[in-house]
Amino acid sequence: MNKSLAVVACALLGAAGIAATSIAADAAVADAASAPAPPITQSELLARLEKKDPELVVLDVRTPAEFAAGHVPGARNVSHDLLSSQVAELAALRDKQVVLYCRSGRRTLLAEETLRRAGFTKLLHLQGDYLAWEAEHRPIEK
Repeated sequence: MNKSLAVVACALLGAAGIAATSIAADAAVADAASAPAPPITQSELLARLEKKDPELVVLDVRTPAEFAAGHVPGARNVSHDLLSSQVAELAALRDKQVVLYCRSGRRTLLAEETLRRAGFTKLLHLQGDYLAWEAEHRPIEK
């Protein structure tokens, strides 16, 4: 009987180990999905814009008034607070690299979360956001 008990105990411990491994793997996937988007430098973005990279989309998540006052050339504007209601319109961009920026970074993080939940996986965050772009006297469209 002790042998049977030992076999059952080993089976239970093995099952617990498998469950723990599965939980750890799920947590690793969740951590990767919630990790901040990798940065793209201003000079990298500018070079890709100059080449008219077809795999790149720039998304300005500031308000329409901020966007109208000046934005990165070629950027599309969807305010971060309207993004979840307009994500279906952006579905065609899901396979492209999407560079996000706002004024200073806070709204970009909110937009990242919204887009990740919608299945976007190729997100990039403009280093320094619009404040740095403007401070470096990079090209601006109005």
